[in-house]
Amino acid sequence: MDQLALKAIERIAAERRAPYQHITVERITPIIGAEIGGVDLSQPLSDEQFTEIRRAFLENHVVVFRDQHLTVDEHKAFGRLFGELRALPVEDIDGDDPELVVIRANAQSRYVAGETWHTDGTADLAPSMGSMLYVKETPAIGTGGDTLFANMHLALEMLSPTMQQFLGELTAIHDGAIPWKGYEAPANLPKTEHPVVVRHPDTGRQTLFVNSGFTSHIVQLSGGESQVLLNMLFDLVAREPVLSCRVRWSPNTLVFWDNRCTQHHAVWDYFPHSRYGERVTILGTQPKA
Repeated sequence: MDQLALKAIERIAAERRAPYQHITVERITPIIGAEIGGVDLSQPLSDEQFTEIRRAFLENHVVVFRDQHLTVDEHKAFGRLFGELRALPVEDIDGDDPELVVIRANAQSRYVAGETWHTDGTADLAPSMGSMLYVKETPAIGTGGDTLFANMHLALEMLSPTMQQFLGELTAIHDGAIPWKGYEAPANLPKTEHPVVVRHPDTGRQTLFVNSGFTSHIVQLSGGESQVLLNMLFDLVAREPVLSCRVRWSPNTLVFWDNRCTQHHAVWDYFPHSRYGERVTILGTQPKA
């Protein structure tokens, strides 16, 4: 690891954070992720609890709530505290609730969503603010199905100032058809141009905003140049474990992650065993350079 990376990691790890009074917060790594305790998400939150949960979310980018027993309505109500929920056409989902996406894998599955590093829905004009996945069933073998989350603020800061400046002048195309390569894709999938470096709308921090799940090419470069640069940026996320935390799922765990500054990778290492979860997505805004 070079000196730029070490300095960026030291700075983030040393950030002073105010103590929490109404929830407990245990960081998963110094860089990303925290487990939240002292709350029952099936019950109304106090204003103080909500304020601290939101602060923990912005500080850690991924927050984990264990031993939560939620109905679908309670899950959705928690999501709505942070914004309007995304609703999909019923014909595009598994089930009959347009605001709830079922995440399911079993012995009949031939692929699962999220097997590559990606950020949800970046092909949309206004990608989502965050996602909340509530896992009810984990593999019967007692292990497997973990999710990795990477800090894209740090990914940017690990690059040289010259590279950061260069990337800040570029835009990239995000194409909703990329995950469907090799399969019959639905009609009218979105395709959108976004800055390669964007500012988080709540914290103002710059973050790297390209991902192998949806980013096809950089507009200002030739095809060959674009591919080389994107491969370098994609490889940075995959090869640098310091960027990421690993969330080990247990039944009745809810994880809330910030799609504006993270990527994630769902590990499918439990076939032919089953895993089942339900996800709601909070609408976001158009990314700005």
